[in-house]
Amino acid sequence: MPGHAIAAARPRSFVVIPARYASTRLPRKMLLSETGKTLLQHTYEAACAARKPAGVIVATDHPEIARAVEAFRGDFVMTSPACASGTDRVAEVARKLPRADILVNVQGDEPEMSPENIDRVIELLEESPESGMATLATPIRSAEQLANPACVKVVFDDHGRAMYFSRSPIPFVRDPDPTQPFNSPPLFHQHLGIYAYRKDTLLEISSLPPSTLEQAEKLEQLRMLQTGGTILVSVVEHSAAGIDTPADYAAFVARRRAAG
Repeated sequence: MPGHAIAAARPRSFVVIPARYASTRLPRKMLLSETGKTLLQHTYEAACAARKPAGVIVATDHPEIARAVEAFRGDFVMTSPACASGTDRVAEVARKLPRADILVNVQGDEPEMSPENIDRVIELLEESPESGMATLATPIRSAEQLANPACVKVVFDDHGRAMYFSRSPIPFVRDPDPTQPFNSPPLFHQHLGIYAYRKDTLLEISSLPPSTLEQAEKLEQLRMLQTGGTILVSVVEHSAAGIDTPADYAAFVARRRAAG
């Protein structure tokens, strides 16, 4: 109506869970079911508890995983076996979702993913229409975690834009103060493996070849930074642990049983 501003439509978002059948350290990881549900179903249900997504979709190339998703009445899309990464699978699904504005990549082996974290990473792009990609970080809580190459570290600027991701401890503290408690106030942050992409950004970045820094660190997100893109980072307290080893899965099963 004349004299009234028209509110912009909220972007439509979907969670996509890439789910590979093969796993070197933990065979058939997604289908492990000692809790009575598969690992993938736990992750799917956690994603469904988020408020903002319009839907949750599993992206897989294996019929056994597709059957498992059908068994718990989830949605899935079959993707090409040639996909080199989870990002490529999410991009393939994005091409089949004309209604999608934002795609959230949630790893299938994170059954304790916080629904609030999914909503938060979507909010970052809703609040910053000019940005194409967002992710989350949490303070690192031990020196052992900081030194572990499996814990990916991120540094970001005062406006919450990622400056670099690394498996090495960053930043390097030249003159540490031995009287200060570890990481207080927080300087070291762990990158959490969740990404929100604006659809056009996802399709563009997935069409580019791997960058030199990406290949060196084996971190896909460095392709975005090395080609001049921006990744927004929000710091959250809750960080779910991914399931990579038999010990990780046993600990997850124990936590589920303890919770009743």
